[in-house]
Amino acid sequence: MQRIRSLLDGVVTLAVPLALIGVALRLILLPSYLQVEYAMPYFPPDEYGFTTDERLQWATRAWNYLVNTSDESYLADLTFPDGSPVFNEREVVHMRDVQGVVGGALSAWYAALAVIAAVGLLWWRVGRLHDFRQSIRLGGWMTIGLSALIGTIVAVGMVADPNVFWEFFTIFHSLFFEGDSWLFAYSDTLIRLFPIRFWQDTFLCAALIVLGGGMALALGLREPPSPSARSS
Repeated sequence: MQRIRSLLDGVVTLAVPLALIGVALRLILLPSYLQVEYAMPYFPPDEYGFTTDERLQWATRAWNYLVNTSDESYLADLTFPDGSPVFNEREVVHMRDVQGVVGGALSAWYAALAVIAAVGLLWWRVGRLHDFRQSIRLGGWMTIGLSALIGTIVAVGMVADPNVFWEFFTIFHSLFFEGDSWLFAYSDTLIRLFPIRFWQDTFLCAALIVLGGGMALALGLREPPSPSARSS
């Protein structure tokens, strides 16, 4: 029985980073994130002529595709006023792959939340809320370490050596996509909508959200001091 309890505590600890990453992902996938990002004074203009409004129009469409159940025609059927496609075939295929990755990540988020809730309810019923709280706190500390690492990599890539972030970005894509399916020409719509600065900001934003959540859990769930400790 003790082994099962320890296993469940460990599962909860590992589920905490997944839950917080899921929160960050879902917040970033809101269309309002695009509006904030494109409004940043340092955000690079499109060298090929998109206005900010045009960027928002097409980027919002792409962003929505990632969280709905539409097929490829949702993007493939989009055309510019001259009749040319907004996204070429390679871009559409990649967005389909991204939709699958995002769907998997959100499913993992739901599963993590379900595990945490189920174990929390079980431990509440058997009087082990102290252990549950400790598992959550440990997960918070793990999340702090993970988000601090990612945030540092992104920050160094932004202010010191761009190659640091590019190498991280390449490794990230190699984990989820095959070959060079995620590489595009600078003139392709996806690069014009989502230049490298967009992804630097996005990873940094996600790291800060996750870091804040981890700190709230790690520091906010500390055991209150005992009455004897307060009196002394």
